[in-house]
Parts: sequence; structure tokens; C-alpha cells
Amino acid sequence: MGKRTEFLYLNEEEMIKAGVLDAERCIDVEEEIFRLLSTGDYVMGGDKHNSHGIAIKFPAMSEFPNMPLDGPDRRFMAMPAYVGGRFNVTGVKWYGSNIINPQRGLPRSVLMVMLNDPDTCEPIAFMAGNLISSVRTGCVPGVGTRYLARKDAEVCVCVGAGPVSKACFEAIRVEAKNLKEVVIYDLFKEKAEAFAKSVEEKYGLKAWAADSLEEAVKLGDIISVAASSVAPVNITNDWLKPGSLIIFTGRCNIDEPYFSSAKIYWDNAKMHEVYFDEHMQLPEDKRFINGIGVQVYRMMHEGKLPPITEAASLGDVVCGTREGRVSDDERICFITSGMPVWDVGWAYEIYENAKKLGLGQMLKLWDDPYLN
Repeated sequence: MGKRTEFLYLNEEEMIKAGVLDAERCIDVEEEIFRLLSTGDYVMGGDKHNSHGIAIKFPAMSEFPNMPLDGPDRRFMAMPAYVGGRFNVTGVKWYGSNIINPQRGLPRSVLMVMLNDPDTCEPIAFMAGNLISSVRTGCVPGVGTRYLARKDAEVCVCVGAGPVSKACFEAIRVEAKNLKEVVIYDLFKEKAEAFAKSVEEKYGLKAWAADSLEEAVKLGDIISVAASSVAPVNITNDWLKPGSLIIFTGRCNIDEPYFSSAKIYWDNAKMHEVYFDEHMQLPEDKRFINGIGVQVYRMMHEGKLPPITEAASLGDVVCGTREGRVSDDERICFITSGMPVWDVGWAYEIYENAKKLGLGQMLKLWDDPYLN
């Protein structure tokens, strides 16, 4: 007689009831995961256990009429991870992205998360993933703000007015206890104005849309860059004032003198070691072009900065093995590229909440596995 296997299915409405939008709680959970990253109690894909994931990238042309073709943000991606500690769970975020989806009444990306028992390999939960991904993306900068921003930071600048930028702001707002003003810049000013209006109405903070990137960045104590990768953000060193924290959740370029004088922290330097090695395997003219933090990779390759193997991870700051901010004048850059450990950890937290609240639907995989 084999073992009956069931798993919990949670739709998006149930995920919301289980607390997936609770940014304050998510920041605490992601802080826990930063500790696990620092101690090594996690595994991601690849031989070095630190790969971001694997993507299906479609060809530019195809002889097959039904095959999707390449385009901006056009891909499918699987992002697996094991998260240790109290989580002790394996999972995968699986998503597809198509930039024309909003014209169909859909989000650009459609995501699901699967959790599995790390020993028996059985599924334990299958859940809507869009809000898991969005909230955890914002809450990683929230942890960065907790440890790296000035405690008296008053002005937050949001570069980008899309869903990711909004998620980042929600978490930064939680941690920036003295925040008084929000300045938003987007290529489409009407989007920035709508974002600003929502911030004023929801939180009573002064919020407005800047006419230029320079105007916005010069004011920022905390600058969150979470704009579309289709149009990289270019910032001048002189725009960034003493004591500022700039967070790369999207691609951003800054004049080289900035990186020579600022302190740089990574979400997980070991993952960026893998990224760096992948760039080095490309033809020379293809290296360090696409991705978050590639400008820093290039400077490391050219010997202008210490190698990535010596880089500081935020988890080490959380654990107290590396120093964080030590003065109100130092400028700090936090580079975060996203990792499936964030999704799996937050998904597990919501799964536990859902069980306590009696949410979701149990689905049967089998009563007695045929192949037993």
C-alpha cells in the first residue's frame, strides 16, 4: 500500500487573505533569509548552487508557425531553491512574460509557485505567484533600507512608476521612519503623477512627479531604481548627495567615480560570482552589457574595483560579520538582482498562514501511486 499525497492549492484571493501583501512581515521574513544566505543554509540551481534560474528564450525567427518569437521581456523561466532554517522547504517559481499581455487584460508576467517536501519530494502547496514575487521584490530593498539607509532619511526618490517600483516604495516606507517626501520620475510623467497622487491619498506624505531624472535624484536620501530594463537609467555621480542610499532593483549606470568612492553591497555576492563567470564566458564584445550591476562587474574585470570574491553581501551585515553604514556622510549602493530563495521563503510563510486560517483547497495527487 502506497502513501496518499495531497497538496494545498491557493488562488490569488486566498493569498491576499493569508497576508501576502503584508510588507512589514515580509521584510522580517526576508531578513531571516538574508541570515541563511550568509551562513550558507540554502541551495539554488547550478553546480555552484547559486544560479538565479534557467530561462527559455525564444528565437528571433522560426520556421514553425506556432513557435513564439523573441521580444522585450519575452521568456519563460524556472527558479528553484531550497531554503533552510525553520523553512526547510524546496520550491520553484515558474513564470512566463509577454510585454503585450496588458493589452489582453493580463499582467505582463504570469507566475506560479510550487513548494515541495525536501525529503520525500512530494508537493505540499501550489499557489498564485504574482503577489509573492511583487511583494518580496519590494521587501528586499526594505531590508536594505533597514540596514543601510540613514535613520533620518526624509526624501525617497522612486525611479520608475510601475508595479515593481511601487512594491519597493511600500517596503522602503515601512523602514524609513522619518520619511516626509516622495519624488517620482518616470519616462511617462502621467504615470509618475498617478503614483504620487496615490501616495498622498494613502499615506498623507508629500509626493510629486519630477520633470527630469536629475531633478529627482539630487533630492534623494534613498533612491530606488526600479524602472523597465528596456531603457537603462543613467545617473551622474554629482547628483548623489552625501549620505544617500541608492538601491538597484532595475538596471542603472552611474559615473565610475561614484563606485570608486561609495560602499557597495550585494544581495548575495556568491550569486553575482556566478553571473560574473557567465559574462566572462561570452565573447569579449558581448560581456557586461545586460543585467543589473554589470557596470560594476566590468570595473572589477578592469581592476578598478576589488574582485567580486571580496564583495560584501547584505546578509553578512545582517549577521554582523561585515560592517554596514558607519557614518551619515558615506554614500552606499545596494545591488539586488532577485533570487528564488526570496519567493520560496515568503511562499512558505503564506502557506503556513493559510493552513492556520483554513484557506485554500486540498487537491489529491494520488491515493496510491501507480508507480510504487
